[in-house]
Amino acid sequence: MRTQSSRIDGLGTTIFARMSALAAATGAVNLGQGFPDSDGPDVVREAAVEALRGGANQYAPGVGVPVLREAVAEHQRRWYGLDVDPDTEVVVTTGATEAIAAAVLGIVEPGDEVIVLEPYYDSYVAVLQMAGAVRRPVTLRAPDFRLPLDELRAAVTPRTTAILLNTPHNPTGTVLTADELAAVAQVAREHDLVVISDEVYEHLTFDVPHVPIATLPGMWERTLTISSGGKTFSFTGWKVGWASGPAALVASVLGAKQFLTFTSGSPLQPAVAAALRLDDDYFADFRAGMRERRDRLCAGLADVGLGVVVPDGTYFASTDIRPLGFEDGLDFCLRLPELAGVVAVPHQVFHDPDTPLEDNPGRPYVRWAFCKRADVIDEAVRRLGSLRA
Repeated sequence: MRTQSSRIDGLGTTIFARMSALAAATGAVNLGQGFPDSDGPDVVREAAVEALRGGANQYAPGVGVPVLREAVAEHQRRWYGLDVDPDTEVVVTTGATEAIAAAVLGIVEPGDEVIVLEPYYDSYVAVLQMAGAVRRPVTLRAPDFRLPLDELRAAVTPRTTAILLNTPHNPTGTVLTADELAAVAQVAREHDLVVISDEVYEHLTFDVPHVPIATLPGMWERTLTISSGGKTFSFTGWKVGWASGPAALVASVLGAKQFLTFTSGSPLQPAVAAALRLDDDYFADFRAGMRERRDRLCAGLADVGLGVVVPDGTYFASTDIRPLGFEDGLDFCLRLPELAGVVAVPHQVFHDPDTPLEDNPGRPYVRWAFCKRADVIDEAVRRLGSLRA
């Protein structure tokens, strides 16, 4: 009797579930999984309560409730000047993860090659494998984690059909520059590629602005832009995401998504619409608060003796563990709860699984989440002090 298909061979359990379970079992401070330890704005939460009480408890339309699709279209116009039709150019999904999966399943054929910026969020590997696609990683290497443009251009073959882009980039915190985005756009236009752009950290950039690649010349018509309410509004458990772009690409996402979840989160969708319409002060304060936490954690990690890479965006800072005498990030992270009572996530799991361990460029790097309260960050740093040589 077959109990598992080849589509999930080798995928195992996601590193986030594994490390969060380790934190819960050991009482360690969890700086691994990227979720805040406090909820988002009360007004947004109350909008969900109002929707629950108002009867928004049955199936939403598969494409998403109109008020959220309209809010997504308004958001794209407000922040980026993009003119989006909420009726045909927006689809609501169960988080950005489903949007990415539905985009790949709806657009990419088995055997197609997809360029991916490595290290990459682990669901990218899983969905490409399940779609029968071939990964073509282009590696952002430490310590600066910049996009190697020559390697990007060299990664294209006659079988390449898409680029799976991520900026602001998880796990490195890199925000692609204007020159890097222009190079990606040039490759996409020259080779007639679709760009699936994961931009869930769009409102979490600290030192450089986020520019959606869809705003570049000739890119709207070939780009699916994906985001969600979880990271921006600190309601990660709601799992409300969306994809926007030209109608034909959005229809392909919907074509796959309708047979995954069909729909979800009926009372949460209008609440996320309310969140997207918050005034500018919310977004500025949110960014400033997260910058303060970033700086707090990075300073603490540096004091411990780790080699810190300060991120331009996202929830995450990265460190080189070699200054403390460690070499292997996975081994370090598995031992860390016992050594210091803290959980983090190793970079090496975000690199191509076919890369031998000794050649894995992420092996000596670890990702730490700073989307936590100041007292939690301080306690984690205090505990990490036991690692000092």
